[in-house]
Amino acid sequence: MIDFKKKAGERNYWRKRNKFYYDSLEKLFKNLISENASVLEVGCADGDTLKALGNKNVTGFDYNEYHIENARKKYPCIKFSCIDIEVKDFTDKSKEINQKFDFIILSDLIGTLNDIQNVFERVKVFCHSRTKVIVTYRNYFWNPILKLSELLGLKMKEGEQNWLYIHEIKNLLTLAGFDVVRTGGILLMPLKIPLISWFVNKYFSKLPLIKRLCLIGFVIANNDVSEIKESSNYKVTILVPARNEEGNIDNIVKLIPDMGSGTEIVFVEGNSTDNTYSKIEKVIAENPAKDIKLFKQGGKGKGDAVRKGFENATGDILMILDADLTVAPKDLPKFYNALSSGKGEFINGSRLVYQMHEKAMRSLNKAGNIFFSTAFSWLLEQRITDTLCGTKVLFKKDYLKIVENRKYFGDFDPFGDFDLLFGASKLNLKIIEIPVRYGERTYGETNISRFRDGMMLLRMCFFAMRKLKFNQ
Repeated sequence: MIDFKKKAGERNYWRKRNKFYYDSLEKLFKNLISENASVLEVGCADGDTLKALGNKNVTGFDYNEYHIENARKKYPCIKFSCIDIEVKDFTDKSKEINQKFDFIILSDLIGTLNDIQNVFERVKVFCHSRTKVIVTYRNYFWNPILKLSELLGLKMKEGEQNWLYIHEIKNLLTLAGFDVVRTGGILLMPLKIPLISWFVNKYFSKLPLIKRLCLIGFVIANNDVSEIKESSNYKVTILVPARNEEGNIDNIVKLIPDMGSGTEIVFVEGNSTDNTYSKIEKVIAENPAKDIKLFKQGGKGKGDAVRKGFENATGDILMILDADLTVAPKDLPKFYNALSSGKGEFINGSRLVYQMHEKAMRSLNKAGNIFFSTAFSWLLEQRITDTLCGTKVLFKKDYLKIVENRKYFGDFDPFGDFDLLFGASKLNLKIIEIPVRYGERTYGETNISRFRDGMMLLRMCFFAMRKLKFNQ
């Protein structure tokens, strides 16, 4: 018979002895979870991880009453419950918590469970439509080393564990009704050796192939709501940054389709040398039935225009449409449907799937886009085929969270694309791409400088490596 009191005491001892391991886990969770999110930990033990997060709205439960007793003494401001998620009366016991959470943590837990899929299904009771589940697990390849460590008295004896490969975990989450957004790993060197451990874990462990050898793997999954029918209750704001685009304004207003419960068009004029501003004023006067607004840009660059426009947007869904009309407005409902139905949380256009007009994108530009897309897919740990497609769509409530987290990145992006992509990645939003046909510009000249902007993209890569890839 298991001595739960002894087991709780042993865990506390080994947590202190292997502090480097547990500190690394806590740092991972702090990087993945925004500071204002509500958090539930399943199998919380003494609640140390929840305390380390520092979030205000946190809750934990564990099946070991001695862990919960210790947790309540150590952290009286955190809510703890003694609940076994695998027993028959779990549904009744779960009512003690009676809350839906933004994040649910299952840390080093699946190795001990009798029915992993059943547990994944049961945590649904704590999920709202945007809940994210974070599962950490130990890499199967480390099994011999961990067994040897137990024999040598270097780690706690845990008995036989479930050992799952990443594809098995992803499959179980899918079967339980979750949609995997992101996977990754940390701790190539789990023992603290001054300077060496820091360098190996921060940089070397992020390299392709080598990263598969990390001790700790993690999976982030959304509560899958893809079966929700398309909603027509969202108001849409279409932001159009416009600099020297006088000849395109009529077609922009004419071709933008109505979507959802209402469509707002927001022009941000970027100090043009032609008559773009007065042309927009004229079009607004000629279309009184349409909801069109005009703002003059105070700063420079598309990034500044995007912030100005979104700051004044009133829609539930925010879209960007480049004024050159190289992406057709008729494609925008595809983006609306993907977001409103829950198939994605950040929708990015991709111009590199369909064949394009031979003059739409120069060969050098296309090669550069492919290179940077490959780099950013690795950096963001989500598939990105076209970082610079101007058509990007997200909920306003998620954009506001990106604004809140902007202090983490700073004001770094003159394009506007990376502020949104990096912010979405930091929030662990599910990024999906919609292929669009990229047409030839019919009026004016491009505002893009291949070499100047290419150098800026390289700077973005190094910035992303420092802030997103090598920050753990």
